[in-house]
Amino acid sequence: MSWNDAHKRSRVDDQKAGLAGVPEENAFPRQPGADEASRQRIPFLALRRLVFFTLAGLTALQGAYMMLDILRANGLTLLELTIWSLFVVMFIWLSVSFWMGIAGFLVVAFRRDPVSLGPARPLDQSLDLERRTALVMPVYNEDAERVIAGLEATCRSLIETGKAAAFDVYLLSDTTDEAIAADELRAATMLRRRLAPDLTLYYRRRENNVGRKVGNLSDFCCRWGHLYESMIVIDADSVMGGRTLVGMAAAMQANPRLGLLQTVPLPVRSNTLFSRFLQFASTLHSPMLAAGQSVWQGDTANYWGHNAILRISAFVESCGLPPLPGKAPMGGEILSHDFVEAALLRRAGWEVRLHAGVEESFEELPGNIIDYAKRDRRWCQGNMQHLRLLFSRGLHWVNRLHFLFGALAFMASLLWIVMLLLSSVDAVLLAVSKVQFFTQNYQLFPEWPESRVAMIASLLVITVIMLVVPKLLGLTVALMHRRKEFGGGLKLTVSALLEIVYSILLAPLMMAFHAWFVVSILAGRTVSWSSQSRGGRLIPWGEAWRRTWSMTLLGVAWGALSYYYAPLFFWWLSPVLLGMVASVLLVRFTSSIRAGEWLRRHGLMCIPAEVQEPRVLRRLAGLEEAGGLADSALDAERLLPREEHRQKMPIQSLSAPFGLGGAKAPE
Repeated sequence: MSWNDAHKRSRVDDQKAGLAGVPEENAFPRQPGADEASRQRIPFLALRRLVFFTLAGLTALQGAYMMLDILRANGLTLLELTIWSLFVVMFIWLSVSFWMGIAGFLVVAFRRDPVSLGPARPLDQSLDLERRTALVMPVYNEDAERVIAGLEATCRSLIETGKAAAFDVYLLSDTTDEAIAADELRAATMLRRRLAPDLTLYYRRRENNVGRKVGNLSDFCCRWGHLYESMIVIDADSVMGGRTLVGMAAAMQANPRLGLLQTVPLPVRSNTLFSRFLQFASTLHSPMLAAGQSVWQGDTANYWGHNAILRISAFVESCGLPPLPGKAPMGGEILSHDFVEAALLRRAGWEVRLHAGVEESFEELPGNIIDYAKRDRRWCQGNMQHLRLLFSRGLHWVNRLHFLFGALAFMASLLWIVMLLLSSVDAVLLAVSKVQFFTQNYQLFPEWPESRVAMIASLLVITVIMLVVPKLLGLTVALMHRRKEFGGGLKLTVSALLEIVYSILLAPLMMAFHAWFVVSILAGRTVSWSSQSRGGRLIPWGEAWRRTWSMTLLGVAWGALSYYYAPLFFWWLSPVLLGMVASVLLVRFTSSIRAGEWLRRHGLMCIPAEVQEPRVLRRLAGLEEAGGLADSALDAERLLPREEHRQKMPIQSLSAPFGLGGAKAPE
C-alpha cells in the first residue's frame, strides 16, 4: 500500500471516529494517541519553564520594588501610583526578554539543541520520496518577475539535492490586478517548462479572494491537500535552500506527532542604510533569541506564517478559523492567523516546534522606516485581535502567552510614552511646588524632602544592562563561532556597536509609530489588504516631514518644558527626545541606498550571506539580471492538477467562558 493510499484510509478512519467534525463547545479534534503521557520526550520542560519564569518574575519584582521605593520617598500620589503600575508592566516585559536572551546564549554558546538539550545538528536529510510534500507560495499583486525569480532559485536548489521527486510546487495567486495576473500566468507557464521533468509547477488564480491568505491556503488544502502529507509555506519574498526544504520534510516524516515546524527566516539582499542595520541585527541576534524561546516553549512554539512546514491533515482538521464577533479592526477576519493556527494545532494535540538552527531560510525587508511601519500597522491590528482570544477554551497556557506577548510588542510603545509623559508631568509638578518643611502645628523639627539618588542610579543602570546585555551576548556568540562569516572580529564588533547606537536613535521613532497604531485601532480605524512594499527607495523630504512632523513638534515642546522646569529630568529623557526631534532626518537619511552601499564596501553591517553568498541567492541575482517575461501560449487550466478531491475544513470554536471575547464555530 502506498503512503497516499494509507493516508487517505487513515483520514477516513479518523472521520468515522469523529475526529474531523465541527467541535462542540468543549470537545476539540485531537490527534489520535496524542495524550499528555506520550509527550514527555522533551527533557525537563516543566522544570525549564519553572526556572525561566521564576527568574523573570524575581527580576521584575526587584525592579518594581526599587521603583516603588523611589516614588514613595515623599508620599505616593495617584499620579505616581499610575506611573509605577505602567513601569511594572514594562519591566515584566523587559525581564522576560532579558532572560530569553540569557537562555539563548547558553544553548548557542555550548552548541546545544534548545529543545532536546543534545548536541545541535542541522536538519536531517533522510527523506522517503513516496511521502509527498507541496511547496506553496501564496501571492497577491506582487511583481511577477521577482516572484518567479525567487521561486525558480528555490526550485533549482531543491532539484540539486536529487530529492525533488518528493515535491510539487504551487503558485497560489489571489492577484486582483489583471495586468499582474497576466504576467503571473505567462511567467508560471515558462517556469513550468523550464523545471520539467525534474519538478512540476502548478498555478492557480482564485476569482474570489475570500479569507485573504488564510482562504488562499485553505482552498489549496481542500482541493489538493489529500495528495500530500505536508506543505511548506513560503512568501513572495522568501528564498529557501534545497537542503533546508528536504530537512523540513524529513523532520515532518520522522515525527508523526509534529504538526508544524517553523524555521528562523533571516533577512537578505538589503541595500538601504535602514534595512542593512535591521538585516545585520536580525542575523546576529535572531538565532540566539529563537533558541532562547525554544528552551521554554518546547513543543508549544509559534508560527510566523511563512518559511515553515505544516502537516496538511492536521491543518485541515484543526485550523479552520472563525470570524471574530463585531466589526474590524478588533472584529471580523483574524488578520494574524499564524499565531492562532499554531494554538489550534497545539490544542488538538499536535507538536509545534521552532527550529532555531541557522539554515538557508531567507526573506526580504522593506527598505525604509515608512514602508516598514506600514507592515507593522497590519501586524499590530492582527496582534491586538489576539487579546480577544486570550481566554478561548482549551488553549495551552503558552499559546495564551504568545497572544499576550504579541499584543504587548506593540502596546508597550504606547505604555512607555504614557509613562514618560506622566513622569514628565510629575517632575514638573515637583519642580514648581513649594516644599513644606513644617506640615503640623507646634512641629519642632522640619520634614526634609527625601532623595533616592542612589536607588535611581541603580535602577537606571539595571535597566540599561537588561537592554544591552542580550545584544552583547549575541555579539559574543558570533565572535566565538562565526566571526569569519561576518567578515572578521574587528568589523563584526564595530558593526555591532554601531547597531546599538542606531537602535537607540531609532527606538523613539518606532515607539511613536507603534503607539499611534494602537490608538488608531482602539479608535476603530482599520487597514486595507495591500501588497507589501519591498526593495529600497530614498524617501523624499516632503514625505518624511508629512509622516513625522507631529512627533518632531511634540519632541521639541516636550524637551523645552522639561529643560525649563526640570533640567535633571530633561537629561535623563534626552535619548528619547533626540530620536523624536531628529525623526525627519532619520527617515530621510536611513532610506539612502548610497549610505547602505558605503557600509557594504567598507565591510560594515555585513552578514554571512554576503561574505560567502549561498548558491541559491547567487542564482536569484542571476535570474533577476536576466529579467524579462517571454511570450508564451497561455492556458491556465493546463497549469492545474487534474486530481482534485474536495474536502471540508471545519471551522473551529474559539469561544471563551463568561463572554470574554473569542468566537464560536457556526452552528
